[in-house]
Amino acid sequence: MTDHDLTLTASLRPGALDARRGIVRLHPDVLTALGLHPGAPVRLTGRRSTAGIAARAESTASRALLYADDLILGNLGVRDGGQVTIAPVRAVAAGRVTLTGPAEIAAAVSPEMLRLALLGKMVTAGDDVSLLPQDVLPDTAVRALVEAARRSLSNTVGYAWTSTLLTVTTAEPAATAEPGAGSAGSFLVTMDTVVGWLHGQVTHGDTATEVRPAAASGVTPAPAATEPAPSVEDLPGLRTQAQELIELLDLGFHHREVLGRLGTTVSLGVLVTGPAGSGKSALVRAAAGVVRVRTEVLWAPEVAALTNDAAARRLRTTVDSVRTTGPAVLLITDVEALAPRDQPGPVGTVFRQVLAEAVRAGAAVVCTTSRPESVDPALRAPELLSLEIAVPLPDAALRREQLAVLTREMPLAEDVRLDEVAARTPGFVAADLAALAREAGVRAALRQKSAEAPVVAMADFTAALEVVRPTSMSTSTLEVAEVTLDDVGDMVEVKQMLTESVLWPLTYPDTFARLGVQPPRGVLLYGPPGCGKTFLVTALAGTGRANVLSVKGAELLSKWVGESERAVRELFRRARDAAPTLVFLDEVDALAPIRGQASDGGTTDRVVAALLTELDGVEALRNVVVVGATNRPDLVDSALLRPGRLERLVYVPPPDAEARAEILRAAARSVPLAPDVDLPALAGSLDRFSAADCAALVREAALAAMRESLEASTVTAEHVAAARERVRPSLDPVQVEWLARYAQQRAAG
Repeated sequence: MTDHDLTLTASLRPGALDARRGIVRLHPDVLTALGLHPGAPVRLTGRRSTAGIAARAESTASRALLYADDLILGNLGVRDGGQVTIAPVRAVAAGRVTLTGPAEIAAAVSPEMLRLALLGKMVTAGDDVSLLPQDVLPDTAVRALVEAARRSLSNTVGYAWTSTLLTVTTAEPAATAEPGAGSAGSFLVTMDTVVGWLHGQVTHGDTATEVRPAAASGVTPAPAATEPAPSVEDLPGLRTQAQELIELLDLGFHHREVLGRLGTTVSLGVLVTGPAGSGKSALVRAAAGVVRVRTEVLWAPEVAALTNDAAARRLRTTVDSVRTTGPAVLLITDVEALAPRDQPGPVGTVFRQVLAEAVRAGAAVVCTTSRPESVDPALRAPELLSLEIAVPLPDAALRREQLAVLTREMPLAEDVRLDEVAARTPGFVAADLAALAREAGVRAALRQKSAEAPVVAMADFTAALEVVRPTSMSTSTLEVAEVTLDDVGDMVEVKQMLTESVLWPLTYPDTFARLGVQPPRGVLLYGPPGCGKTFLVTALAGTGRANVLSVKGAELLSKWVGESERAVRELFRRARDAAPTLVFLDEVDALAPIRGQASDGGTTDRVVAALLTELDGVEALRNVVVVGATNRPDLVDSALLRPGRLERLVYVPPPDAEARAEILRAAARSVPLAPDVDLPALAGSLDRFSAADCAALVREAALAAMRESLEASTVTAEHVAAARERVRPSLDPVQVEWLARYAQQRAAG
């Protein structure tokens, strides 16, 4: 022990953002007593020793407790309530770190991505670590880099990336460390640390160097395992794109003499675009494998995080390696990090220059991006990336084929219906489906730990669907609806109109194509507030197995010039990536008011123009239907309501007595009503009550029963009468009458 150490009681109560990130929290007074500041490394000793990063706990926390997560306690070998000695330790940079983990993770996660997942963490040989980046106390200079790592890990590994644990096999100090530094065996991972998989590749593009176990172990290392290129047959939905790339690479590498006789040349610069996790990198590696050339991968965010000089050297070294070591394809992933559209810098200039030199020299350079709108347009110049290949979002048929490939090694039960799984996964790409299959397998294993012949059942896929979501939509409000139109007990005519305008285009696109007609692009729902417009949209999505992307009109408006239009473009990009999708624009009158009448410097006028461009612009909306909702249809810009845009206006009237009875029954489905509660009679007395008011009445009646007795088992007519005194109707007769007249005028033409 040292003169500055304390023995505290371990408490398994980490903050939500701390979990599995190597963070321990201490009372501010304890930090002061140890001479620590937030972000400082600390030495932790229990049954074994490890290290972590200190953070400040709330002032109300106990001074006697050390707050840590299950990962740190496991590395210490203690349980919740055990004794842990904590002491300051000098941060010594790690020179080399080697890890092992599940084979599928080692195959999917590059050493560069692995280093970013460990960046800013203290590592000790023998410790378990997670892939969750240390983004609680990151250095300001690498904050954007850590965020890029989070996105890339999510896209590459899928859902499992947050729960995967790796083991540190070796951790060595940097060569510049003082002799004896880090004698405790814990080191801080930096951007200069060489990180790699055991018997695998390491960072800095050192493809010839493998990570070997220490010679003292006495074990002869196995030869490095090179991940084989995927087969084109294992890439359903990408075979056409793969064939196009194969033909180009074959011509450029093996048949240049033909081009010479024709007096022309070929440019091997290619940009591959598509949703995150859709298989862009696998497509390139498969094509290179067919042409029999090696693939060298460069992750753009990792290069962009270096200093300008270091990034330029790294780019030139990598390109020189590709040009001088025989036929090879340089694969640059997430290229928008090196050549951003809005913030070009010196690294982007060097990148374009190096790229041009490589393409002119006959090298093959393939860049990938899931955000083509964020890529510098200069990259699409003829002398750079002259060919663009788009990877589409898979439809239900392609998802079914991908699931068949992903589950062919799985023993599936007879009740597994991959067609149904494919239908329930709109917006899923290949990485998401792989995560889904993996999660289903894990759940099957948990059920059948002692079975000799375990199988994956349909129930396992159903359970996996509850937790696995499209990774491309991880930061959005996108979710698959759980209700259907059958849960809407009234509005028969409205439901029929919406079925024709919304569900048919999403469910029967082939029929529209066969008849040669363009399906409706959008619908405008209008009616009094609280009458179920939002619920109708959610039910539509549930019936059509579509995703819902819900946005309040005012959420897209910004005082900064250009930001509102950018938000509209981003909204529709997310919708295309998750198709089939319903884009629900609530309060659309705030987003698209009549142009020329606003006093906001033209912001709303530009937003309306952006909306019109997205609805019927050059880039078609496939399997995307836009549904707007408003209480004031007269305030919506008329250009938005013409054919080809929100062309069908559907009036959602206030509920009549019969409809109110249906709403009350639906709201009271889980409420134990006494026999003396007559819902039809109650519905008849609720004039000017909206659907929301009816639901509130049932809720208030249940609360009245609780006020009378917390042991109440039923809701009686007396409780309903008490609720009737509290809940008042919210419908404005003047507004309802005006909307009814507006609907009549629209119907009359």
